Amino acid sequence: MTKIDDVLYQIMWNRLIAVVEEQAQALIRTAFSTSVREAGDVSAGVFDRHGRMIAQAVTGTPGHVNAMAEAAQHIIHDIGPDNIRAGDVYITNDPWKGTGHLHDITLLTPSFYKDRLVGFFAATAHVIDIGGRGFGPDARQLYEEGLFIPIMKLMDRGKINDVLINIVRANVREQRQVVGDILSLVVCNETGHKRLRDMLEEFAIDDLDALADFIFSRSREATLEAINALPRGTSENHMSIDGYDRQVELHVKLTIEQDRVLADLAGSSGVSSYGINVPMIYTRAYACYGLKCAIAPQIPNNYASLSPFEVVAPERTIVNALRPSPVAARHVIGHMIPDLVLGALHEILPGQIPAESAGALWNIQISAEEIHPDSTSAGPRQVLMFNSGGTGARATLDGLSATAFPSGVNTMSVEVTEQSGPIVVWRKELLPNSGGAGRQRGGLGQRIVIGAAEGYALHFNAMFDRVNNPARGRDGGLAGQAGAVRLDDGTVLKGKGRQAVPAYARVVFDLPGGGGFGDPSQRPREALRNDLAAGYLTEDHARRFYGHAD
Repeated sequence: MTKIDDVLYQIMWNRLIAVVEEQAQALIRTAFSTSVREAGDVSAGVFDRHGRMIAQAVTGTPGHVNAMAEAAQHIIHDIGPDNIRAGDVYITNDPWKGTGHLHDITLLTPSFYKDRLVGFFAATAHVIDIGGRGFGPDARQLYEEGLFIPIMKLMDRGKINDVLINIVRANVREQRQVVGDILSLVVCNETGHKRLRDMLEEFAIDDLDALADFIFSRSREATLEAINALPRGTSENHMSIDGYDRQVELHVKLTIEQDRVLADLAGSSGVSSYGINVPMIYTRAYACYGLKCAIAPQIPNNYASLSPFEVVAPERTIVNALRPSPVAARHVIGHMIPDLVLGALHEILPGQIPAESAGALWNIQISAEEIHPDSTSAGPRQVLMFNSGGTGARATLDGLSATAFPSGVNTMSVEVTEQSGPIVVWRKELLPNSGGAGRQRGGLGQRIVIGAAEGYALHFNAMFDRVNNPARGRDGGLAGQAGAVRLDDGTVLKGKGRQAVPAYARVVFDLPGGGGFGDPSQRPREALRNDLAAGYLTEDHARRFYGHAD
């Protein structure tokens, strides 16, 4: 291959990333639910004709992207290579072959050019409802959590499966939003296909084979170089988190070998009786994400750059739950896995790994129903809010406040949230003193106060963690503030499960902060003064944890 070829392939690689980013943006622009169009809880990517991910959109969450990278091959296998036709679209929300729970719907669309299969486009979106108990951790089996869509054809040679659409409509509370989002996924993948066709014509090539080989060879070579620069050996980390009815223990043993990093989660708790269990596909997605971010952050995320990272866990542990274990709130555990593997990597890369973060999103699934006795309402309105605590401090930088790590999703604005259902957001502000003290301060959590609009009553599904086990600091840094849930009269509520809000009461959510990094006494005075001026710390807190407030 000549230098000119290298340059041309790099141009085409960049163009392919632009293609999948436009694919993702098409989904966000056409989506119905706030979880997609506001929070960006999506993924999009292009795959070669063997189902290997070539490129992903920048827009999207690691849990979706990396699980989708595996899901594509499951879909191709189950549909059968000989049954793939132009105009087809395949669908599933199988938690073990998709992205970990029933609320995520994945579509895979074959891309044909000049009557030949050249690749696939895949996309995933979190829908606001899939039936069953609703989005929450209370179910005791998968069957209670909603409609299960096995791998099947949503469209067969251009004809939509009306039977499936009718089944979906009959099983969900928000028919317009859910069906609308499914059709938005169809549009999303079709947008990617059209842009790919334009690209193939522009560069006068008939398929993606050579470009995929170029991308995979360069990505794998660079990833292996980064891995092989690490010292060989093993390290371990342990993390305790709240769980549902009992504390959950997570454990990882990390082994650095020639051309491979192995993360073994043996020793983690067994499956839970409630819906916080994690299918292995989601565990792999977030473990690989955490490792790759630390070891090979500059290398694009694709089949080849992910393949040297191997993740294993014993079956029937909470991080490798089998069907029909309940998994609706699998993110509660899954979002902790990057900090788990990073904690083990800290022994190998001292001074480079951030302190622990708040971790799991504080998702709030709200059901609002009219309380007037003569109401003719069609039923409760569903409102979903994504909210984030603080991230852990880094060796040279403070943690980020109210920022979603590791998911990367956006928080919906108050205005959009209030327009999506009959609720009022009375307060939404950063929570002073919530970031762990350290030479570098942990990111702040936030306080959110919510109530029902007049004439309505609320139930909400709590899926919160870090209430009993706050994010730990690193290298002498202190833990962040733990989270809390209560009514405005002081009544303490549970961190997980469906709960009612009395009429005219308000719910106060205090989201956890990130851990601090380094000895707090070494924090520069100027940084401390800036924190005080910004209201991130109070003077009493500064004196107590930093030794002074000037």
